[in-house]
Amino acid sequence: MGQQEQVATSLAAKVTEEISASLAPVDAELERRFPGDPGTRQPVHTVYVPADDFDADTIRSWGDRALAALDEHAPDAASFARVLGLSDELAEPVYSRVRAKLADEPVEDLRIDFEDGYGNRSDAEEDAEAARAARLVAQAFAGGTSRPETGGPTTAPYMGIRIKCLEAPVRDRGIRTLDIFLTGLVNAGGLPDGLVLTLPKVTYVEQITAFVRLLEAFEQAHGLEAGRLGFEIQIETSQSIIGPDGGATVARMIHAAEGRATGLHYGTFDYSACLGVSAAYQASDHPAADFAKEVMQVAAAGTGVRVCDGSTNVLPVGSSAQVHQAWRLHHGLTNRALARAYYQGWDMHPGHLPTRYAAVFAYYREGFEAAASRLAAYVNKSGGDVLDEPATAKALSNYLLRGLVCGALDDAEVTRATGLTRPELQQLARRGHLTTAR
Repeated sequence: MGQQEQVATSLAAKVTEEISASLAPVDAELERRFPGDPGTRQPVHTVYVPADDFDADTIRSWGDRALAALDEHAPDAASFARVLGLSDELAEPVYSRVRAKLADEPVEDLRIDFEDGYGNRSDAEEDAEAARAARLVAQAFAGGTSRPETGGPTTAPYMGIRIKCLEAPVRDRGIRTLDIFLTGLVNAGGLPDGLVLTLPKVTYVEQITAFVRLLEAFEQAHGLEAGRLGFEIQIETSQSIIGPDGGATVARMIHAAEGRATGLHYGTFDYSACLGVSAAYQASDHPAADFAKEVMQVAAAGTGVRVCDGSTNVLPVGSSAQVHQAWRLHHGLTNRALARAYYQGWDMHPGHLPTRYAAVFAYYREGFEAAASRLAAYVNKSGGDVLDEPATAKALSNYLLRGLVCGALDDAEVTRATGLTRPELQQLARRGHLTTAR
C-alpha cells in the first residue's frame, strides 16, 4: 500500500462549526416540513359511494359487478387484451390478476360521500346516515376482510367519509356529520387504522387551519393522541392552486395542516367548471387539469403528502361496444396518470375497476424486468448500460414496492430478479442504499 497523500486546508474548525450552527434551524425546518414519503401503502384508487347507497355489502357488490362486466364484455384474456391493446405477453398475467383482485380485494380505498354525491338532506336524515356509516365502518374493520358465509370481501384497507366543505352555507352541517361519524367510531371501539377523512372544496388556507383546530378539539374530547386524525385536501377551485397573492395556495395548505395532511385529491369537474371549461371538455387530461396537478405535485414533493388524480364521468354501461369504448378511455387516462407519477385516482362505477387494475398491473409488469435489472446492478455494483444514483435506486425500489403491494408483482419473482427481500427494498426506498453489507 502506497504512502497516503497529504492534504492541506485553509479553514479553521471554528468556521465549519459556525456554519453548522447557523444552519441548524434550517436543518430542523427541513426535517419538519419535508420528512419524505411515509412508507405506508398508497391505494391505487378511491371509490366514492353516496352515503345513502352505502351498506355492508357495497364492497363485495362492486367486486361482483365488476366480474360480471368482465364475464359479459371480455370473458377471457385475449378479448380483454384486444379491447385495451395489451400485448400477448401481458394478456394472461394481467387478466388473471385482475380477476383475482376483484374477487379478493376489489376496493382499496372507499369514501362514503356526504358531499356532492349525497346532496342536501334534512338534518335528521343526514344525522341518521352519519351514525349508520360509523356503525357499518366499525363493523367492517372489526370483521376483517371477508365474510366466511359469502366468501366475498366486506371491507377495504382504507375507508372513511367525505364531509361537506367549510364554506358558510354548509359549514355547520359538515362539522356535525364529522362529529357524529367519529363519535360513533370511538363509541364502537375506537378509530380504525385505515380511517381516512376528506375535506372538499378548500379555497383558503384558513379553512385548513380551522379543520386542524376541529380535529384537535375532537382528540382532546376523547383523550386521543395528538395528531391521530389526518385528512385529505380536495383541490377543486382555482384559488386553491394560485391565491390572490400570486403564490401557490396548495403549498401553504399542506404546511398549515401541521402534519395532518395525507393527500391532495384533484376534483376534475368542479375545478374545470371553476375555470370555465365547457362540460364536453372537462376531463383529467385537459391542459387546465395538467397545470393544477403539476402545481399540486411540486407542492407535495418531499412532504409525505400523496397526490391523487381525478375521475372520468364516462361510465362503462350499455352494449359491449359502449363498454369497450369507456374501458379504453378509462384505461388510457389511468396509464397517462401513472406515467406522470399520479399513482392514485378516483373510480366512480364498478365497471371502472377492471380497467383500473388492468392499467396498474400492466404498468408494473411491463417495466418489472428492466427495473429489477437496474436495481440489482446498482446494489451489486455490477455496472450495466445505465449509471444510476441513490435517488434512482429509491425510485426503482418504490416502483417495485408499489407493484408488490397492489398485487401486480409477487415477492418471489421480485426477490429472484433483484436478490432483494421486501424489507431490503423498503430500506432502499427510504435511503437509496443498503446499510448492511451484501
